[in-house]
Amino acid sequence: MNNTTRKFLLLGTLLMATAVGIGAFGAHGLKKIVTQEMLTIFQTGVQYQFYHALGLFAVAFIAYLENNKSVKIAGNLMFIGTTIFSGSLYLLVLLNTKWLGAITPIGGVLMIVSWLLLAGSLLKVKSEK
Repeated sequence: MNNTTRKFLLLGTLLMATAVGIGAFGAHGLKKIVTQEMLTIFQTGVQYQFYHALGLFAVAFIAYLENNKSVKIAGNLMFIGTTIFSGSLYLLVLLNTKWLGAITPIGGVLMIVSWLLLAGSLLKVKSEK
């Protein structure tokens, strides 16, 4: 296993584990404390964290097959974007600080760019016949 594959498998598993814990906290600990609207915002952060934890597993798999700079950058952007996106939503709800919602799209853009960069790196790979 190469270092890039190991890195993104590790980041994916850590994001997944924390998503489970944060999701459980949201479902049980926040239910009686915040409004339904805020709980929905919190759950959106959890869902996107789950999706992108799985995305990091895909990055790790692709890095295993084709370890190149684009794949590494895509994985890093995916992790950073997820941290910013989901983290800002969690903090928005926990701190009841609306201005944090202005940061959330930065994370979303980084996640989109990471997927596009990953797709571009796959288009560059020559298929075996």
